[in-house]
Order: sequence, then C-alpha cells, then structure tokens
Amino acid sequence: MSDLETRFKQAADDAQNLDQRPDNDTLLKLYALYKQGSKGDVSGEKPGFFDFVGVAKYEAWEKLQGMDADEAKQKYIDLVESLKS
Repeated sequence: MSDLETRFKQAADDAQNLDQRPDNDTLLKLYALYKQGSKGDVSGEKPGFFDFVGVAKYEAWEKLQGMDADEAKQKYIDLVESLKS
C-alpha cells in the first residue's frame, strides 16, 4: 500500500472523529473527494428529484469528473487536516 493510500485511509478515519461536525458544504466536499479518490468518476443513475441529499451528493461528485484519483486523495487529506486544527 502506498504512502498516499495509507494517509487517505487515516484521513477517512480521522474525518469520522472530528471534534465538530463540519457544515453541509464541507461535508459534500469531503464526500465528493472521497468518492473520486476511491471510486473514480461518478457512476450510476442520478437520484430522483425528491432525494435532495442524494442529488446534492451526486452533483458534488459529478463536479470532480476527470480529476485524478491521487489528486482527489491528496485534497481529501488536506481538507481533513484543515478541519482537525
């Protein structure tokens, strides 16, 4: 396992144990960066109109389409680190 992968997994654990819950915009960024880093470009059907949370998550992930997985992982790590301080 690469150093980046190890730090990514640690950041995912750290994100679950933050002292304060991030605001919704930050949570969407975390979600989208995590998905892009772990799964790649958005896949699957967009959730239905009345699934507001699902649509927001899908659209946040969709905005990162084409971003390299390693770049997404590093941005995720950086964001989690900024939330820890």
